[in-house]
Amino acid sequence: MYNQATLSELIRFARVGAGSTVIDVYPGDGDWTRLFSDTVGPGGRVYSFVPAEVADFKNDPVGRMRILSKEPGRENVEAVSADLIAMPDVTQPADVLWLHLFYHDLHTALMQGKGATAADFNRAVYERLKPGGSYVIVDHAAAAGAGTSVAQSLHRIEPASVREEVEAAGFVLEAESTILANKTDPHSVKVFDPSIKGATDRFAYRFVKP
Repeated sequence: MYNQATLSELIRFARVGAGSTVIDVYPGDGDWTRLFSDTVGPGGRVYSFVPAEVADFKNDPVGRMRILSKEPGRENVEAVSADLIAMPDVTQPADVLWLHLFYHDLHTALMQGKGATAADFNRAVYERLKPGGSYVIVDHAAAAGAGTSVAQSLHRIEPASVREEVEAAGFVLEAESTILANKTDPHSVKVFDPSIKGATDRFAYRFVKP
């Protein structure tokens, strides 16, 4: 995770506040779910959404989020799971949908092999967000011109490709942040490589549903 100042800035960038309804897609260890839970407070709601495509992973992501939702003070968290593009079926209209280091996976065999595509998912997000709602994407940047071609091999994606795909679903790019940028990243190595792990060049986009 990031330092406290960066976390606070990203939450502000995402426009998550008291009373917000947030969908945290593919929550991993649940760190963002906890932060959003603290931020939205008792009047808000956080859906910790585990795509069914990854639900059978050995670390039991659904079970872990259900345990998290039982932690003291987490009454505003609900752990849910469904096929990725069926996300609207298990959540309520949201103010923010948060996608952290996951968008590139929409272009991998794991997701597409089970019927999920970026276009289908973006349409599902559009359906689930309230008018004026924010679709926030943070991901590992690929080199200019790479497009989606290294999503499988390097777990990176070119920011321009993300923007093109999301705007095609009807969203408007409202803001971008360079807070996670790293100009020394060569963009040619896998994000898990020890030389760059945890310090990749990352982009942050906030799209809005008109």
